[in-house]
Amino acid sequence: MQTQDNRAELAVQRVRHPLKFRLLQVTKVHALTPHLIRVTLTGEDLHDFVSASFDDHIKVFFPEPGADKPVLPVASPDGPVFPADQPRPTARDFTPRRFDREARELDIEFAMHEAGPAATWAAQAKVGQYLGVGGPRGSFVIPTGFDWHLLIGDDTALPAIARRLEELPAGARVAAVIEVGDPSAQIEFATQAELHLIWRYRSESTCRGEALLQAVRELYLPEDGEGYVWAAGEAATMRAVRYHLCTERGVEKSRIRAASYWKQGAQAVHETLDD
Repeated sequence: MQTQDNRAELAVQRVRHPLKFRLLQVTKVHALTPHLIRVTLTGEDLHDFVSASFDDHIKVFFPEPGADKPVLPVASPDGPVFPADQPRPTARDFTPRRFDREARELDIEFAMHEAGPAATWAAQAKVGQYLGVGGPRGSFVIPTGFDWHLLIGDDTALPAIARRLEELPAGARVAAVIEVGDPSAQIEFATQAELHLIWRYRSESTCRGEALLQAVRELYLPEDGEGYVWAAGEAATMRAVRYHLCTERGVEKSRIRAASYWKQGAQAVHETLDD
């Protein structure tokens, strides 16, 4: 039985950060798999960069065709203000995969799951190129002290899942259910936690998200202790996952954070899923 003190220790926290836009330069490009590219960025503007949660998101601004650098907005009390005499730059949301303040380095990982401006840029990324980064504007901090953790996602969630697994302490119980295109998209995870890892592949199913949802349906959930579920990926799939866990498995809505990192047939979708 959880006491009031224990519940307080497991309360999630929302933390706000000052909005800032940074012009950063590529120093490394590394293909982790044929489907995931890591880009390391650097710049003195990173001296005050803050990322307090594994699923933070930053806005990445891309140069327009033929341009060397992206057009960046200016932060104002009312939000970002873009130059009136220039087209608004293409931007997408990404997870800060790794940050080293002393080295002024920030890693971003690009899932090459479908055609789009981000994947197109990442496919040709070279040392010396520039990207703009805005945020994160805030963090949703989930304590690591839960009795068990469940992480669910597709290719786009790999950076956040990998970062969370690195941050969980030794002895933490965690299961991760991940759907990728095929076995070549698997990555190795570094963690001190007791990890139960389940991979599912779209190449073996007839419908996107079907294999992931089925794996979640079949997954054992501990009946003892307090758990927390984090899920992110394609919008329709994540809604189905959340619905199943809340209505059929008895997971409290306050103990699940589900997000749409993308939506089939749409562009630039990133939203938290709730009622």
